[in-house]
Amino acid sequence: MKKRGGDVLYIGKANNVRQRLRQYFVPGGDGRFMIPFLVSKVEEIDAIVVTSEKEALLLENTLIKQHQPPYNVLLKDDKSYIALKITNKQRWPSIQLVRYKGKPKPDGLYFGPYTGAGAARQTMDLLHRLFPLRQCSDQELARRTRPCILYDMKRCIAPCVNKCTKEEYDHHVERTIKFLRGQDKEVLKDLYQEMDSYADALEFEKAGMLLKTIRQIEKTIETQNVDKPLGVDSDALAIFRQAEEVILSQMIFRGGKLVGSRNFNFTKIAQDDQEILESFLLQHYEKAGQPFPAEILLPIPLSDAEVIADILSANQPRKVYIFSPQRGEKKSLVEMAYLNAEAAFKREKDTQAIREKTLLEMQERLHLSHYPRYIECLDNSNLAGTNPVASIVSFTDGQKDGSRYRKYKIKTTESPDDYLTMREVLMRRCKRGKEENNLPDLLIVDGGKGHLNVALKVMAELNIISIDVIGVAKEQSRHDKGLSSEQIFLPNIKDPILLKRTSPILFLLQQIRDEAHRSAITFHRKRRSKKTLRSSIDDVPGIGPAKRLSLLRHFGSLKKLLQAKPEDLEQLKGLSQKNREAILTFIKHHSFSLE
Repeated sequence: MKKRGGDVLYIGKANNVRQRLRQYFVPGGDGRFMIPFLVSKVEEIDAIVVTSEKEALLLENTLIKQHQPPYNVLLKDDKSYIALKITNKQRWPSIQLVRYKGKPKPDGLYFGPYTGAGAARQTMDLLHRLFPLRQCSDQELARRTRPCILYDMKRCIAPCVNKCTKEEYDHHVERTIKFLRGQDKEVLKDLYQEMDSYADALEFEKAGMLLKTIRQIEKTIETQNVDKPLGVDSDALAIFRQAEEVILSQMIFRGGKLVGSRNFNFTKIAQDDQEILESFLLQHYEKAGQPFPAEILLPIPLSDAEVIADILSANQPRKVYIFSPQRGEKKSLVEMAYLNAEAAFKREKDTQAIREKTLLEMQERLHLSHYPRYIECLDNSNLAGTNPVASIVSFTDGQKDGSRYRKYKIKTTESPDDYLTMREVLMRRCKRGKEENNLPDLLIVDGGKGHLNVALKVMAELNIISIDVIGVAKEQSRHDKGLSSEQIFLPNIKDPILLKRTSPILFLLQQIRDEAHRSAITFHRKRRSKKTLRSSIDDVPGIGPAKRLSLLRHFGSLKKLLQAKPEDLEQLKGLSQKNREAILTFIKHHSFSLE
């Protein structure tokens, strides 16, 4: 379905197109809240005929990703996943917390993805307490000559200085992998046997350490309240709808235990529940980058469940089963997912209501002419006038909106002050915003009356009257240290406004200002680090402009150059052995300069 101009509004499939369209265009055919809004925009309908249901599913999925229609479920492809990785390709494997997009690299064993960084870090901290694997980086491991403090704390068995054998270390790696796979009882059985053997050999200190590990594992298992007797890997899905809002909840069970849940929010979706589940299955599991669960439990049967299962199982070591349980334990898991979706909806609505109330109060208290749905905040950063940069962060409906963030390298002045920098950035931002009709409702400048006046002059020069502008600065000369507040400067008002420290308006303004400061500082540090490294390449003996350019072209970036190995340099023509040795020395000294 297309609107005027050819933009795609909605993509669907049907065995009988005429019957399907009647649901949308015949009065009373479909009672969903958003259907009249969709139908009122439709100017043209195209149809593509395919030969099977499988082809229809694949084509629908492809077209949704290509056209990104607003009334279809669309999971963003830029989602990053959090997982724990065992670097089992190395001689001395370690546990790492990693983020990845799409499919992870085949450089280790991945466990996850976890629903949040907090849960992943908690698991990693537990593993470090239970299993004494190394926690140092590869560079630290290579150059260490004596054990670190973790060895004395019994948190590492120091493979760096050969305090353990390869077999002993691999034994701990194997237990770690079993634990992450949910094989807790096997790990406990092995530990009990090893503890008994140490006790029989009168090595009571080692036996006592193993007993401590056993107790920690048993305590961890006891705190796991949700445990399926069948122990099957499965995902339970459920949908909660209200008006134009839809929440899909995914409960994740691995090794028989509930390890996490995720909620996916959609608004103004024209697809019915069956279509939403079909789109979610194809989009989410296609790019999850992990082996699928053995079964996916749904709240309603899908007519194309077998076809979707075949598509998802194509590149998997085992077949994925998709079905809707009607009774018993599996039915209760789907009901649990529904309760989670409903609870998430209520939480979201409560939070949204609080944000709306705060923004309305902000409009009234700060005498704004517009409801501040889109808020932007500008902050500058430089070090003694060098590498000047600025950052603009954006909040939509009181929440961070990373897609609207902007970063600026200052161009017009060599030694700019805050006022000149702000003027340049606002000119660039607002000129483009006028052209694209993409201006904020409220602009916050980090500073006092002088900064506010600069921003107001820019608005006047560009003849922009649709933006409210305020300045936020730290309150000066206070005697109640530790209770810092903010001064809020408004146009045409001499004295700043002071809000109560418990004011939600003040809290939101501080959050926005701090985020702008963090973004600007991070961008400045990154630029300064790259510039320092780039200039330090010039100091490498025997490396002139031509060879430096050749190095950067070959590796693509300074970060990749710092990760280069001797064999990588041998592939580069035009370098002598002396050049390679000088570059390797440079890499050794700067290996921690870029993150």
